[in-house]
Amino acid sequence: MRELNVIRLKNAAFYAYHGVAADEQNLGGKFEVDVDMHCDLSAAAESDSLKKTVDYEKVYAFIQQTVLSKKYYLLEALAHAIGRGLIREFYNIETVTVRLRKPHPPVKGVIDFVEVEITQSR
Repeated sequence: MRELNVIRLKNAAFYAYHGVAADEQNLGGKFEVDVDMHCDLSAAAESDSLKKTVDYEKVYAFIQQTVLSKKYYLLEALAHAIGRGLIREFYNIETVTVRLRKPHPPVKGVIDFVEVEITQSR
C-alpha cells in the first residue's frame, strides 16, 4: 500500500446564498471551507513538477465555482458536492475531508459557527 500525504486548504471564504430560511437564500452570508486532500505526493516530490500533484489554485477555483453556482438548503449537501467533485476532478486525490462553516448561523442563541465535516474516498 502506498503512503498518502495531505494537501490542505484552510479557511477559503465566500459570500453565498445557502440555507433553509428565505433570508439566508435572499440576503446570503459568509461560508468558510477547509479541505484535506489525501494523495500520494512522492512523484511530485521527486520530480518537482506541478503536473504530478494537486494544483491547489485549481482546487480553490473548483470550490469557489461549487459554492457560488447553486443554492443549497443544507451545509451537508454543499460539503458533499465539494468532496465528490474534488475526487471526480482530481485523479490523484484518494480521500478528501471537507469542513464547511457558516459563521453566526440563524439560531436562537449566541454561537460562533456551525460546521459540517464530510469525508469521502475514491
